[in-house]
Amino acid sequence: MSAMTAARTSASSHGPQLGQLGLRERKKLKTRIAIREATYRLINEQGYDATTVEQIAEAAEVSPSTVFRYFPTKEDIVLTDEYDPLLEEELRARPADEPIVESLRHVLRRAVGLGFTEEPEVSRLRTRLMIEVPAVRSRMLESMSVTGRMLCRVIAERTGRDPGELEVRVFSMGLIGALTETAAYWAEHGHQDDLGELVGRTMDMLAAGFASGPGAP
Repeated sequence: MSAMTAARTSASSHGPQLGQLGLRERKKLKTRIAIREATYRLINEQGYDATTVEQIAEAAEVSPSTVFRYFPTKEDIVLTDEYDPLLEEELRARPADEPIVESLRHVLRRAVGLGFTEEPEVSRLRTRLMIEVPAVRSRMLESMSVTGRMLCRVIAERTGRDPGELEVRVFSMGLIGALTETAAYWAEHGHQDDLGELVGRTMDMLAAGFASGPGAP
C-alpha cells in the first residue's frame, strides 16, 4: 500500500479526478479502476484465494498481460493506489510553522473522512484482507518503504534536516507502522470503531511520545 496506511486503506480507489488528467492518463486510470473494481467484486463473491488474475482480466475486459502491466502481483491490485503524491502535496501545503504531527493529523483526518464516506465497503475489504491474507500483509510491508521515503522528504524539508538522518527515518517509519497497526486494530475489531477517531488516538500518542524524545522532529 503505497500511501499512509490507515488513510490509504480508507481512501477512494478512484484516485485523482479524471478531469484533471490528459487523455492517455485518463485511459490508464480507467483501466486501473476497472481492474480494481473487478478484483473487489470477485473477492467479495468467492474469496481472495479463489480469485485468479485470469478471472480478474475477464471481468475487467482486459488481457491478463494488461493486469500484470498495471499490477505486478494480485496483492498489488488490492494495495496500490494513487494517493502518495496527493498526500505529499497536501502535506507541503500546510503552514510551514505548523508542527509536523499536526500537519499529518490534518491530512490523515481529511483522507480518512473522504475515503470512508465515498467507499466504506472497499475500506473494510482492504483492511480485512490485510489481516487475513499473509501475502497481502507481506506485500504491504514491502511497499511501506515507498511511503516512508516520501515522508522523509517532507519532514526533512519542514524541519531543516537531512531525509537520511536517523531521527527522520525513525519518525517516518514509526508513523507508518503505527498507522498500519491502527488499520489492523480496526479490522480485527470488526470495523466497529470510528476509524477517524482511532487515527486521532494514534496521532495523540505519537505526538506525546515523540515530543518528549531527544531530537524529535
